[in-house]
Amino acid sequence: MTIIRQPSLFGIQELYNMEPTQKYEAIISTIDVDAIYHAVTKKSRFGAPEELNYAAMIISCFVRYVERIPTIKDLIKRLHEDIAFKLNCGFLVSDAVPSEASYSRLVTKLLECDILEKQKEKVVLQAIEEGFITDDTVAIDATHFEARDQTPPKEEKPKSEQKKRGRKTKEEREQWLKDQAEKEATMPLYEKKIEAQLDVPLAELRSEVPIEPKWGVKKNSEGKNVFWFGYKAHLIVGTSSQYILDSLFSSGNLNDGKAAIPLLKGIHERLPQLNLRYNTMDAGYDFEPIYEQVHRMGQQSVIAYNKRNEGELLGYDKHFAPTCFREHSYRYDSFDAKYETLKYTSPKECRECPLANEGICQKVYKMKITKDLRKYTAPARGSKAWDNIYKRRTAVERVNAYLKEWFQLNNVRYRTGKRAKVHFDMVTLVYNASKLAADRIDAQLNPSQTA
Repeated sequence: MTIIRQPSLFGIQELYNMEPTQKYEAIISTIDVDAIYHAVTKKSRFGAPEELNYAAMIISCFVRYVERIPTIKDLIKRLHEDIAFKLNCGFLVSDAVPSEASYSRLVTKLLECDILEKQKEKVVLQAIEEGFITDDTVAIDATHFEARDQTPPKEEKPKSEQKKRGRKTKEEREQWLKDQAEKEATMPLYEKKIEAQLDVPLAELRSEVPIEPKWGVKKNSEGKNVFWFGYKAHLIVGTSSQYILDSLFSSGNLNDGKAAIPLLKGIHERLPQLNLRYNTMDAGYDFEPIYEQVHRMGQQSVIAYNKRNEGELLGYDKHFAPTCFREHSYRYDSFDAKYETLKYTSPKECRECPLANEGICQKVYKMKITKDLRKYTAPARGSKAWDNIYKRRTAVERVNAYLKEWFQLNNVRYRTGKRAKVHFDMVTLVYNASKLAADRIDAQLNPSQTA
């Protein structure tokens, strides 16, 4: 009997087990280092000449994340002690090893331009062109990481702003509502309600994201609040390819839901060639404006429902499917995309029901999703199709774990938000570059399987 051996997939872990020369070349070849070099080098022939090898410095910054070197100081030490490593980073034997101050100036030049953002988008476009990104479903989630600075004490509201006990009079309430409306009108964009983002252009949404380190809060496995000081990484990931299609860096106190619309608009405007159908998110994104944004894009939301002190709807089950006279749930049958209508058929229990021939219960229910985008999704909540799509959301959690474990996302070495954003952009760029490099090698090893 002939034994057929299945070819194994080549992934990021196998890539990182390769020899340094091959590994660096495979990863760096996916990034346009020349474009970054031209963005950070001197634009004028006047002034002091630059004696540093900026191209090699840029490569060594990427290699630092590949090799998990924790600090620039450790990188410089490695360049001094390991001549092979120095050559693999692009330096010549005669080149002087840059100082920490030189690397700091490079980071300053990178934060003054948006070249890393452009390179992140370029790598994704290249992966799409080569056929490695063919997802129809994306997942959105956020992960936190702490700042380099020592955590300051939490700010307490002054006594004048603390809530007064007792019920307000009619005049006090009218004045309070007026003050709240004036206050909200002058608020920064990300302090307003999420619906304020719907008609704001993408460029403005991204430019106004708060990026300074702030106190954040999350619930642990025991349901208790845990406070931390730092930042958040918001990612939108292809559930099959596991590429980061778009990302957002923010302060730690930004609500996860307020980053969803910028990410959704980002892939809709920047990556129109993707044929996306579903957007999966956990219950932290269960806000009506997010459903509205997905609907405007012509796609479907698969978001866990977050019950907010809402009572049970009479005639419907917990998944908002209609119920019969004896409170059995109707079964989801299909979705008519043309009319945006969900079709439900009679429950199994109705076959043997003594009221079946009485005409009390109808056999088919049709429900337009536009009646309530939050409750009625396609496929319908509670159906096997909905559950199977929602399970794909774990892809973004897997990518979050990769970024922290393999790419040093939680190892911020800078004290300001702008410099920490350079770290975040480097991490996400190196991840996508490593993914593209691994996919290219896998395609060469298993051409028939890729085809």
